[in-house]
Amino acid sequence: MPATALRHRLLWLLGGAVLAATGAVVLARLELTRQFEAFETNARIVHRLLSQRVVQHDAIMDTLALLQPPADGPRAGTPEQRLPALYPQILSVQRRNPGQAWADAKLVNTEAESRRLKRPALGAVDFATGQYQLLMAATPSSFVLTLDLRALAPWNDWPMERERSPVRVALEHGGQQMVLQPGVNIDKTSGWFFEFRKQLAAESQPFEVVAQQRVGWAELPWARMLLWTLAVAAVLALLRQFLQQRAEQQRSQALLRLGQVARLNTLGELAAGMAHELNQPLTAVLANTQAAQRLLAEDPPELATARGAMEQASAQARRAAEVLGRLRRSVERPDPGAHVQALSLNEAVHRALYLLEPECQRRGVTPEVQSHANVQVLAEPVALEQIVHNLLMNALQALEQVPVGERRLTLSLQPQDGQGELAVADSGPGIAPEVLPHIFEPFYTTRKDGLGLGLSLCESLASGMAGRLSVSAVPPRGTRFCLHLPLAHA
Repeated sequence: MPATALRHRLLWLLGGAVLAATGAVVLARLELTRQFEAFETNARIVHRLLSQRVVQHDAIMDTLALLQPPADGPRAGTPEQRLPALYPQILSVQRRNPGQAWADAKLVNTEAESRRLKRPALGAVDFATGQYQLLMAATPSSFVLTLDLRALAPWNDWPMERERSPVRVALEHGGQQMVLQPGVNIDKTSGWFFEFRKQLAAESQPFEVVAQQRVGWAELPWARMLLWTLAVAAVLALLRQFLQQRAEQQRSQALLRLGQVARLNTLGELAAGMAHELNQPLTAVLANTQAAQRLLAEDPPELATARGAMEQASAQARRAAEVLGRLRRSVERPDPGAHVQALSLNEAVHRALYLLEPECQRRGVTPEVQSHANVQVLAEPVALEQIVHNLLMNALQALEQVPVGERRLTLSLQPQDGQGELAVADSGPGIAPEVLPHIFEPFYTTRKDGLGLGLSLCESLASGMAGRLSVSAVPPRGTRFCLHLPLAHA
């Protein structure tokens, strides 16, 4: 495969890979964003539900403080003893009447804190057993609720499946942690980690809700990413095929146009050659008939008849000469020097190589272009294009006669002595020394199916643009054609 075609294919593959990877990353990011938004929504719902519970505890404590029975009233039927039946998270209710002491001496400090803050205060917290105490200092009696952390969560309104959800939910306080929901795959170390932390809405129970989730690689949308990659590959394949077809169509149109111009120029060259070849014998016939006419005019036998025949022959000869003249004028090539303009010799070479790319690929030839600058020359566009095309086609046809591994085609462009030089060198079998002097002569060819007009036409076109075309042998084997045209800035 030629280097240019391989480079183009690699660029297409690289572009497709980048586009597919970019789309896959976008799909993965969208999925991660969706999962994070779902995680954050569930975490906020959990925080709100737990906050409602602890705020409810504050309200219960305030109600007990306001509605407590008289100090000298009955003890067994006090209303706070019915609270555990109404609220599953309340394990027990303790009451300290005036003159009594708390069974746990630590509650004395908690009661003092409650009186100072004028709100419920947090007592002992034991996450190991899943319990904590909430004390409300009031007059005449103070109350302590023993609460169950495990029953704190309202599971009926819980937004997730407790055992199957990937979200881990825990309560933290004072270095202790109580796990309410274990979370699936939370202990994995790979993937993406989400975390939500927020303290509950009751100052008396400053527990922090911690929600965590681990999203692994397996949870990415691999099916959609694969579908996207296949879609990108299909679209790029169709686009590349379309561009190749369009390029082939443009190349075919350019070759057709160039072929038509070449045929017209060849026809002009052929007509000029025929006119040149036939003009001399016609001139001789005309001269002889005129001489015969004069001789017969001095001969008495049938002078009138001979004179008439010679006049008719002379008229036919003139008529033939006029026909050939009209033919030559009708197919004569336009003067290439009449429309010269500044052109890039480099661009002309690249256009010709582009048109002949299928021919190069078919022969396994990779042209090498050596250029150190953009060479601007004075030339007629179509004539320059035809010269370069013919030189390259001759080189490719010569390379068909050597093995594929030995085929070399080198083009060098450079300014030299006020002229732009294009050298086309091939590693073909070369041209015999005795053939070189005749290589630009019309109708001279070494190929069986050749007309011998291609190089002659190129030499004529180059001369018409104030340039020249030369040929030389390349040792140890090969041929080198050099086109010289005036530089545009000279």
